[in-house]
Amino acid sequence: MQDHIRLDQLLKLEGLVQTGGHAKMLIQSGDVRVDGQVETRRGRKLFGGETVEVDGRKVVVTAEEG
Repeated sequence: MQDHIRLDQLLKLEGLVQTGGHAKMLIQSGDVRVDGQVETRRGRKLFGGETVEVDGRKVVVTAEEG
């Protein structure tokens, strides 16, 4: 059971990017913020409660209960 999601996976899952390559490009260029801070690690683990911002769109990460 996975208790986290990677940042690049979240962007794709939420429809904020079309491809993994696009996610990688946005993250590495500093266009993605997690909790208001620029995040450049595409493998950043998100566990729930974080707010991710891309191009003026915000997604709040929710923890999945098992």
